[in-house]
Amino acid sequence: MTTEMLAYFDEFGHRRGIETRQRVHVQGLWHETFHCWFVREEKGVQYLYFQKRSDDKADYPSLYDITAAGHILANETVQDGVREVREELGIQLMLEDLLSLGIVKDCLEANQFTDREFCHVFLYNTGHRDDQFNLQQDEVSGVVRAELLEFEKLWFGEIEKIRVEGFLENEHKVQRKLETFLTKQDFVPHQDSYIKEVVEKIKSK
Repeated sequence: MTTEMLAYFDEFGHRRGIETRQRVHVQGLWHETFHCWFVREEKGVQYLYFQKRSDDKADYPSLYDITAAGHILANETVQDGVREVREELGIQLMLEDLLSLGIVKDCLEANQFTDREFCHVFLYNTGHRDDQFNLQQDEVSGVVRAELLEFEKLWFGEIEKIRVEGFLENEHKVQRKLETFLTKQDFVPHQDSYIKEVVEKIKSK
């Protein structure tokens, strides 16, 4: 497997060098990521889409997360990050199809690493049906959506659970419809400041 090399930055966004992805995480160095949130409006209600991370992922297995996201390698530009949508979801998009929400800082902490990110965040107004997704099974096992305002209430403690609908996909690429309820513990634990800024920007669009 090729070792992923990432550019790392100081807290003000000044590039300082290149390191392996593992060392960037172990040392808690700031680095760049690409985040793409799928949204859809129906009858005046905004919906936000989440991927379900594969059960086999090393980090945060089986939790729900940003629709598509990944690291921007040291030799890549932000425009290259759109490949994550194709790789993870099987949806072919160009950067011109997306709406930029700017750079939002985020920090995820686990036992073995500190993941400090300058997130290049984008929005995509989707009209795709469930059967148009082609998931990368070692990364993603399903896609669901929830009402944006309900998700915001859940994240900031106003309600304890939200209803989601979508699908799960098995190892034979067969989709099964999913309607269930999720709690905040079912999501990857992004910083409150990241979620607040992203949700506010989506609501303003």
